[in-house]
Order: sequence, then structure tokens, then C-alpha cells
Amino acid sequence: MSLAVPAAPASLVPFGALSLAYHASIGLFNPYAPLWFQSLGFSTFAIGAIASLQAWTRIVVPYGWSWLGDHWEQGARRGTLLRIASTLALLFALGLLVARDLAPVAMFVVLLFMANGGIVPLAEAALSHRLATARGLDVARYGRVRVWGSIGFIVSVSVSGAALQAYGISALPLFLVLISATIALAAWRLPARGGMAPSARLAPPGGVWAIVREPTVAWFFAGVFLTVLAHTSLYVYLSLYLVNLGYGKTAVGALWAVSVVGEIVFFWTQGHWFSRWGAQSWLVIAAGISIVRFAATALFGGSTAVLVAAQCLHAVTFAAHHASCIAMVDRHFPGALRGRGQALYTTLGYGVSGVLGGLGGGIIAQHWGFPAVFAAAALVSVAALVCCRRSLHHASASN
Repeated sequence: MSLAVPAAPASLVPFGALSLAYHASIGLFNPYAPLWFQSLGFSTFAIGAIASLQAWTRIVVPYGWSWLGDHWEQGARRGTLLRIASTLALLFALGLLVARDLAPVAMFVVLLFMANGGIVPLAEAALSHRLATARGLDVARYGRVRVWGSIGFIVSVSVSGAALQAYGISALPLFLVLISATIALAAWRLPARGGMAPSARLAPPGGVWAIVREPTVAWFFAGVFLTVLAHTSLYVYLSLYLVNLGYGKTAVGALWAVSVVGEIVFFWTQGHWFSRWGAQSWLVIAAGISIVRFAATALFGGSTAVLVAAQCLHAVTFAAHHASCIAMVDRHFPGALRGRGQALYTTLGYGVSGVLGGLGGGIIAQHWGFPAVFAAAALVSVAALVCCRRSLHHASASN
């Protein structure tokens, strides 16, 4: 099969800039938007409902954008759609400059999430196409691009906190507009067209769902869903758990920073690690280490040393897992199916799992406390390990 000519390093710079800016927006919005909603006088229930909209939109929106991207000239126009999505996101962010009542704020937040929901799967599909090689995704170069997303997140969380402390939480919409403008600028620097080799344009018989029904792929997506479902305990409840244990806000922030530094290190060096073990092996490793991580967090939350060690494992349970998922999607969803493969990963990994994990974790925490949430995450990781091993088994049997 003929493949695209390997991308020059300079052509990857806009992808790195887009990743940095997009994850910087997450680092601003997710931690601090609830505080802005609170300043507007919204109830706790309303704040939670608005915050949950991000997970709800991830169930449908990424697949819709990716379907358009895959079908518009067989995926050659993903760059154009990225420009459209990022420009719409900027326009909806501008709406938050004037919205103050619950209904308009919720409306603009939903529209913002719907526009942003297309950016990651479209960008990942376009980047994967550029990094395609005869042996699959060039994971080393992918890691050097994706690492900028982690850098953008950790810098944004730190700088945004200081800036909002200085200028007040009312400045959040303005900061969001500035970051959204940066995302749009990076998207407009991407090529509008991404040519594909003629043979790569041909979708396998049966399309996306025929691929999903293959045992290797079906077990892979089951493992993705369960692994990320377990990680919902971190994203939603870790800070609450730590504060409940008596940790101060500075310590909580430092523990989060440890995890992000770990993922930065892995992304930057992942070419070395993936040369030792393949993507599916790393999925098994990530699920196995997730069991250890969440069990340790549940049992030894009072030990700072154990928590630091557990947070360091984020390098494998998130970074190695994410890179492996991108490589698997690239392998099984070629050409014009690549975008929908990325969207399925986003939907199952961060849409459905986010909604179920947030709701389920809340029920568990209310009845049995925060340690039980992480104990449940460890059990879910056991199920994820089984699924990942089954996927690896079917892949080995078919080779």
C-alpha cells in the first residue's frame, strides 16, 4: 500500500501549537469555570449540570465532525473542518463575554463544546495520516507533538490561577476568548487539504462497523472504555478526596503537577519505549499498572509518598495508554475511516465513560466514601486488563 511522504518537521509545528492551545483551554476551563459559574450566582446543581455537558457532548459530537471529515473528499478536507470548528468555538466563546444568566451561559457552553468536540478527533486523524509509515504510526514523532498538549495544560493551570487571582474570576471569559483565538490561529496554519494515497482512500468492505466487530478491535474498545472509566475517579474525585484527607490546595496542585510531568516525560521519550513493546502490549501494561495505582490511592491516601508514586504512574496509565490507542486506531481505521476511528476512541473513552464514571462515582462516594471510588476504579481496571489481554490474544492469533 502506498503511503504519504513522511512529514517534514516544520509541517508538524502547527499540530504541536494546536495541541498546546487546545489543552491550555482545558487547563483554564475545567478547573476555573465552576468558580465563574458560582460567581454568577448559579446553584451547585446548575454548576454540576453545566460542567457535565462536556462529557455529554463527547458522546455524539466527535463522531459527527469526524463523519464529515472522512466523507468530505475522502478525508482530504479535515484541515478545512478544523478551521471551521475552531472559528465557531471562538465565536461561541465571545458569547460568554456578555452572557450572565443561566440559560444563555448554558447555551454558549453547549455550543462551545459542540465546536471544540471536533478539534481533537479531526486533528488526531490528520496528524496520524501525516505520521503514517510502512510499519504503522510513527509513535516517536507523535509523542513529540502530543507532549505540547501536556505542557499547555500544566502551564495554563498554573498561569490561569495566578492571573484569575490578580484580575478576578470575572476575567475568565476574556481569557477563554484569547485561548480560543490562539486555537483558531493554529488551526488556520494547518493545511486545508491533506492528500491521501489513492489506495488509502478505499474503505474496507462493511465500513467502520465491520471493523468494530472484529474481535481484536471490539476487545480493544472495551479495554479503552474500562481503562478510562477507571480514570474518571481521578478526574472527578481526586481533588475532593485529597481535601477530605486534609491536604491543602497547594499540595493538591502539586500532586496533579506530578502526574502531568510524568506524562510529558513519557510522550517525549515514547519512541524508545515503543521500540521495546508494541501498542497492544502497552495497553495491557497500562491496565495492569492502573490496578496498582488505584488500589494504592484507595488504601494509602494518607501517605504523601505513596500518592506521589501513584501519580507518577500516570506516565503509563494515561500517556502510554493514549499513545497506544492512537496507534491502534491508525492501524485498524485506515484512510477515509481514520477520523471516525478517532471519534469512537473519544466517544467511548471520554464521552460515555465520563458520564457513567461521574454519576457512578458520585453514588459510590455518597454511600461508602472516596476510598471506595478508587477501590472500584481498581476493580474496573481488572476488567480492563482482561479485555486488553483478549484483544492481544486475538491479534496474535490472526498474525
